[in-house]
Amino acid sequence: KQFFKFIFFKIIDFFTKSKVNEKKAKSLLLVRIDAIGDYILFRNFIEILKNSEKYGEYKITLLGNVLWKQLALEFDKKYVDNFIWLDSGKLEKNFIYRFKKLKELSRNKYDIIINPVFSRHFFFDDAIVKIIDADKKIGSRGDVTLTRKWLKKISDKYYTELVPAQEKIIFEFFRNKEFFENLLGEKLDIIKPFIPLQNKILHFDLPENYAILFIGAKARKRKWDVRNFVEIAKFLKTGYGYEIVLCGGPADKDDAMRFSEFSDFKYIDLVGKTSLIDFFYVVARSSIMVSNETVAPHIAVAFGVRHIFVVSNGNHFGRFTPYPEQIHSGYYPVYHPEIEKNRNDFELLCKLYGNGSDLNINDITVQMLKEKIKMVLSN
Repeated sequence: KQFFKFIFFKIIDFFTKSKVNEKKAKSLLLVRIDAIGDYILFRNFIEILKNSEKYGEYKITLLGNVLWKQLALEFDKKYVDNFIWLDSGKLEKNFIYRFKKLKELSRNKYDIIINPVFSRHFFFDDAIVKIIDADKKIGSRGDVTLTRKWLKKISDKYYTELVPAQEKIIFEFFRNKEFFENLLGEKLDIIKPFIPLQNKILHFDLPENYAILFIGAKARKRKWDVRNFVEIAKFLKTGYGYEIVLCGGPADKDDAMRFSEFSDFKYIDLVGKTSLIDFFYVVARSSIMVSNETVAPHIAVAFGVRHIFVVSNGNHFGRFTPYPEQIHSGYYPVYHPEIEKNRNDFELLCKLYGNGSDLNINDITVQMLKEKIKMVLSN
């Protein structure tokens, strides 16, 4: 299957080459087309790159995922000279879109292309790096989580330089830090992801003391049953006096309807009703979050939300969960029982679940999370 996909995409990509525009002096293309959570763990390094002695004089173009366009334009445009946006979903599934976008990208020429992604994808970021003309193409040595070894051997040759990376699994923020320290040849003193917020008036009211329940996740296997969230909402409301704010994306509206069917208490439903930026402010003002292991906890950590409870089947253990204590001490994961019984063996769990997990998230009981909440909030 991968071989036929390889042939098909190579045929498309072959016909996308266009006449190259004249290269602008001191131009740098930064490629980052993965998800919102990935960008949150990466975005602080753009400022470091822009202020570095090595690349400070370069005009930076950020090739990004349209999913986090609002975020980048709101908080990062002072470090980026130009933006190019891609829809990564369409890039894979809509071949006309792929043809047009790659043809458009192939017209550009840069001094340097930097792809800092550790788990490079042959058909996405690697394909983009190959098709764009540049004097230097720099990428991570990376791994084969999202590609096959034989494909990676091919795409490694697209780069003029591969930045060294540890082979063991490490937390993704530190993976980004490792890349930029090796790229810049200096130690960086950044210790955690952060997002600076300005005062903003929202078009809806929020209670004084509230808990966010984030019911969404991109993959179904990472979504805890919404009835469990109802039970936790009751527990937080009656036992600790928190008002409940239900959050999620437009794709979670059906689950929000199910939440309303099972609930018999008042709460605020913001599922699919806020912009990405407004949601950031909702998170930043919250007292507590309960969420699936998805983008929401990464946002909460960046804002320093005091208590973040995360329900997880262990997917990408060690890379995206749990948060290291030195980044945020208020991140409290509740894992599948198979993981919980081995919590003291971090290396084993990284080996078993670092590249994915198919454990049933609904084997995690409501009582397990209640016990965790009671333990934390009683201190």
